[in-house]
Amino acid sequence: MTRIIAGRARGIRLEVPGAGTRPTSDRVRESLFAALESLEAIDGARVLDLYAGSGALGLEALSRGASTADLVERGRPAAAVVRRNAGAVARASGRPPARVHEASVRSYLARATGPYDLVFTDPPYDLDDAAMTADLIALAPLLSDDAVLIVERARRSTPPDVEAAGLHVFREKTYGDTALWWCERAGEAAPAEQDQPATESQSR
Repeated sequence: MTRIIAGRARGIRLEVPGAGTRPTSDRVRESLFAALESLEAIDGARVLDLYAGSGALGLEALSRGASTADLVERGRPAAAVVRRNAGAVARASGRPPARVHEASVRSYLARATGPYDLVFTDPPYDLDDAAMTADLIALAPLLSDDAVLIVERARRSTPPDVEAAGLHVFREKTYGDTALWWCERAGEAAPAEQDQPATESQSR
């Protein structure tokens, strides 16, 4: 079961699409969002959730106070699930629903205007490195100056080539087979990270 962990829609159960998606576990989301809240990166944020799957990341952000969320999912059955989840969260929170875009990530980024303050990208594990890099390059112009980008991939995957997009990693954390890379624009001071190690590991 996947659910909204905190905020106005706390406890709402989310549908999970069938084959072809990989929902971020509740434990990973709980740790991720606690850290994002410590950086004050959620309240009022304009959120983009790429390869949305169930939409859990973007919808969790909305529940916790983000101002808007755009959820991008190409698969028609999965996009239908995201729409239902967005409706459930909107009804529970009393806020406008997330915008769901049934489109490929690349086609959405080509027409999006941004800017976005908080972005999640959780591509399929079989997405090759060149395609991942192309996504990041297309995304970079849509980021606000102090945006935070979270990239989720398998721990065994090649780290994302964020430098090609003018970004850099200021934090990395692993949870079992899941790795998260925290990224921002190159040259930006990493918020509240000066006293923390660049790489952390946590087994679940």
